[in-house]
Amino acid sequence: MPVILGPTACGKTAVAARLAFELDGEVISADSRQVYRGMDIGSGKDLGDYIVDGHSVPYHLINIAEPGSEYNIFEYQKDFARVYADITGRGKLPVLCGGSGMYLEAVLKGYSLPEAPSDPGFAERMNTLDDTSLLAELGRLKKLHSTTDTVDRSRILRALEIEMKRREAGITDDAGVSISHEPHQEGEAGRSGGVKMRATWNLHHVIFGLNPGRETVRQRITTRLQSRLENGMIGEVRSLIEQGIPPERLKAYGLEYKYITLYLGGELSYDEMFRLLNISIHQFAKRQVTWFRRMERQGMQIHWIEGEMPSAGKVKKIREILESNV
Repeated sequence: MPVILGPTACGKTAVAARLAFELDGEVISADSRQVYRGMDIGSGKDLGDYIVDGHSVPYHLINIAEPGSEYNIFEYQKDFARVYADITGRGKLPVLCGGSGMYLEAVLKGYSLPEAPSDPGFAERMNTLDDTSLLAELGRLKKLHSTTDTVDRSRILRALEIEMKRREAGITDDAGVSISHEPHQEGEAGRSGGVKMRATWNLHHVIFGLNPGRETVRQRITTRLQSRLENGMIGEVRSLIEQGIPPERLKAYGLEYKYITLYLGGELSYDEMFRLLNISIHQFAKRQVTWFRRMERQGMQIHWIEGEMPSAGKVKKIREILESNV
């Protein structure tokens, strides 16, 4: 299974779609926000990239959850396994593509994750602790990969509750759920009591990382943000609010949905919104690269495709590496 990863705005989707087209494959998305219907521009679905030479390349795990809901990594593992089996069962090649590090690792490493049902009284019992104290307690129990402005109190509480249940169940490895820079990668309520362990798997895969260069990514991020704001992203967020999705829920999705919601609520001017959002996306891209480098340090080989070139050129390089790995 080829895996295409890289920071935001590096052109992953176009490369994955063309690779799938040339190899008679189908793309599986690994993006924690593209799962939501109606969150199209802000999450960067770029569905036009799945049209290659006039042909539509099938894609999966996009538009599968209601906006405002809390899709999580447990559901992603389950949905990935189902889609992977379907694609391979039809004799097609799965191509995994995305920038959500925890989602990618949950699949590539076969994380064994505990499903910890939510305790309605847990938050109330923790109400004497402020956010800083909650994070300190969580940090005492496990290593935190990253904490940023996408993390709100409810997510800190949920991560702490899960870690406490992991400890109670004797699960002390660091392969489970963590607070990260990516929205909605913490666990959520299971459907029954107790702590369950998700089955693991081993997949033969080859990982490719796209690295157009730091300055190129920086320019693309700012240009793309300007384009999306001019082409309906604010209207998209306004529509979600009008559908009844609470502003706090949208803020929890982070980045575009957070800052545009703040703008629509009168908490930021347009210029403030653009400046802060632009900075946050640049920081997000840096954190993605940091995550991928950590994957390498932990023994996962990533074949980096460096520099700028058309998608077809990148796919040619990828195919050469794939053929040498067969």
